Amino acid sequence: MVRMAQSPNDRHAAPKGYTISKKSDSGKSDSGKSGSENPSSGKSAYAGNRIAKVLARAGTCSRRDAEKYIADGRVCVNGRRLDTPAFNVTAKDHITVDDKPLAEPDPPRLWQFHKPTGLVTSARDPEGRPTVFQKLPASLPRLNSVGRLDINTEGLLLLTNDGGLKRYLELPTTGWLRRYRVRAFGRADSARLAALKDGITLDGVTYRSIDVVLERQQGSNVWLNVALREGKNREIKRVLEHLGMKVNRLIRLSFGPFQLGQLEAGCVEEIPRRILRQQLGKEWLELAEPGSTGKQNRPDDKNSTKPHREPRKEPGKISGSDQHNGDKKELPGIKRGAKRGLLKTHKEKAHKSRAKPNNRTADPDARRRR
Repeated sequence: MVRMAQSPNDRHAAPKGYTISKKSDSGKSDSGKSGSENPSSGKSAYAGNRIAKVLARAGTCSRRDAEKYIADGRVCVNGRRLDTPAFNVTAKDHITVDDKPLAEPDPPRLWQFHKPTGLVTSARDPEGRPTVFQKLPASLPRLNSVGRLDINTEGLLLLTNDGGLKRYLELPTTGWLRRYRVRAFGRADSARLAALKDGITLDGVTYRSIDVVLERQQGSNVWLNVALREGKNREIKRVLEHLGMKVNRLIRLSFGPFQLGQLEAGCVEEIPRRILRQQLGKEWLELAEPGSTGKQNRPDDKNSTKPHREPRKEPGKISGSDQHNGDKKELPGIKRGAKRGLLKTHKEKAHKSRAKPNNRTADPDARRRR
């Protein structure tokens, strides 16, 4: 079951506008303006992004295919047909592919896919084996996998339409834990498994801390729960083989906060943007809304727009909206402080009247004499 918004089949999309900035022998762009080089920064001295990156981000094709598109003369920038991918484009350009203008790219999105065994995590396989992307619904945009799973590995595989989000999730510095359930042939040594928390080096490759918990021994096989944060190529299989166990089943249960749960094999579902905002925090703002601080929409921000409130009416007066035919009327009532003083005066008078004897009732004979 797939839960997602259908995207157009024609994904000729690109970020807003893009300028050609071709490097020449004189160190100037084609527009004649000299580039501001900064050798120490290690970045391109020209503004914008390479045209292949823009096409890939738009979902039109991969970066490798973009080079073929350009070689075939299918890509134009500002009416000029490109013959080399060595071009930078910025937000002011008009890009077309097959004479069709590029629309705005989709915002970063993330899907979780329950990969079954027998699928290769690749767009194309030289050996002709079935791939993950061939099993995805046709309504999905062009996606990239976050990391890879071997052909015999099953479980959670994250897919995204955004290269920046893909790179961020793959970085070991992100620190997200990846959990696996492993079945291996052999006997487990608890002491050697516990030592993997300090890391291990095999054939010149250093693997960081690996947390392995023995679940149970089932005949000649053992079930293990493995957690790691790096995930190098075939890391679990190589480490356990070094300990005398051969992995015969490997299931990824989670990737950071995203869980496989009850998702059936071969099914894909999109992760809500609300969850992405909660889990990625500031990084999500940089990916989805570059340059945003994330404070302008908060209700507690000092610069936020406060709801309009009507001015407080003074007692005894009516506002212009309450006037009828332009006549100003005085409402009955007095100010709060004056009202309290008046009530106090009335109470004092009532108290004195009760305390003062009534001459007319106290001496009836005097009344008769009068």
